[in-house]
Amino acid sequence: MTTLANAWSFFQNQILGIHWLNVLIGKLLTAIGLSPDGKLHGSLQFFLYDSIKIFFLLSVLIFIITYIQSYFPPQKTRRLLGRVKGLPGRCLGALLGVLTPFCSCSSIPLFIGFSSAGLPIGVTLSFLIMSPMADLGSLTMLLSEFGGKIALAYLVTGFLIAVIGGTIIEKLGMENQVADFIRNAKAMEQEEEELTVSDRLHIAVEGVADIVKRVWMYIFLGVAIGSLIHNVIPQEIIQGLLGGEHWYSVLLACLVGVPMYADIFGAIPVAESLLFKGAGLGTVISFMMSVTALSLPSMIMLKKAMKPKLLALFIGLVAVGIITIGYFFNAFAYLFL
Repeated sequence: MTTLANAWSFFQNQILGIHWLNVLIGKLLTAIGLSPDGKLHGSLQFFLYDSIKIFFLLSVLIFIITYIQSYFPPQKTRRLLGRVKGLPGRCLGALLGVLTPFCSCSSIPLFIGFSSAGLPIGVTLSFLIMSPMADLGSLTMLLSEFGGKIALAYLVTGFLIAVIGGTIIEKLGMENQVADFIRNAKAMEQEEEELTVSDRLHIAVEGVADIVKRVWMYIFLGVAIGSLIHNVIPQEIIQGLLGGEHWYSVLLACLVGVPMYADIFGAIPVAESLLFKGAGLGTVISFMMSVTALSLPSMIMLKKAMKPKLLALFIGLVAVGIITIGYFFNAFAYLFL
């Protein structure tokens, strides 16, 4: 059992976490004359290590996921989702969100496509909530930064928000609250191409390039903010604002997250630094979820696809779910840390 635990620790720290790279960067910075105890050394080490690690893991995981997805084109996915009704369908929609490496800017067009194809609104909304909030790549990053228990808890609670939100919206009969141009559109079925292994590898490489091109700025921005929090802002300030013992910390984290626009990869370095400096676990999780699922730019995009009643309900359900989960994790943080 000890051998298994040691093997898992090595995998998490040295393979997923790439901690050897952090040590190497620290030694290189020291070699060029920066003091290991200085803030500049710490800031540069954090920025270089997290940037390289995130881009490396992102590229590898997106390549694998996109290659697998080449076997499931959108029309095949629509047919699959269309055959599963009720709660299983909503669970499948949320699961598809986990399997797709999309930020909200990519998830919304897919939501429109699924809705145009006549899929139940609960299925499409479960997908829309889950897709930007967590995918296999971000879960791998969460695993490397926060450990298996927190990564799994993040996935499960996000999945619950997606399925419960989709269920409530479907039970309330909100199909007519999707924008008319979407409901009246007819999805075009395209003939499925026969792809060779070379074709799929090319699609996977293009998928990596497309995702990296979309998110690189947010990753660098997130890592830069995380570096600032980690090495410059005093711990007392973070604890005073976002400590888990403060009733308002979860609400504040959600409010701060909404105006931002970033995918989960850009939010993770910030969350890592906040947790390191004493922010509550639930506060940090609420921040990550609000950045990805409720960002203001995403809501502006959704305003074109949803009528006001559905958009308000969507925002309200997701916000209540995120805040509830934040308070839960702050209250029971000792079970996960």
